Amino acid sequence: MKVEESSELTWFKSSYSTGDGGECLEVALAWHKSSYSTGSGGECVEIATCPTTIHVRDSKHLPEHGGAALALAPASWDAFLGFAARG
Repeated sequence: MKVEESSELTWFKSSYSTGDGGECLEVALAWHKSSYSTGSGGECVEIATCPTTIHVRDSKHLPEHGGAALALAPASWDAFLGFAARG
């Protein structure tokens, strides 16, 4: 899967932060849209990479609106890409 560069950052609060809003650790992910996604913005597969995790989401069903996101180990992501390339 080819990934287009993006400067979009999505911030989220760490689960280790307190709930009262005073002591929050926020983390930013830079999401990148797949080159196989449509250009109209409605059907996008996006990934964000970190050293130990590859995050995957569907932009039309964002987690903050009730959708799901996957968090995969890099080895699992590599295995998926190998499998997808064969298809």
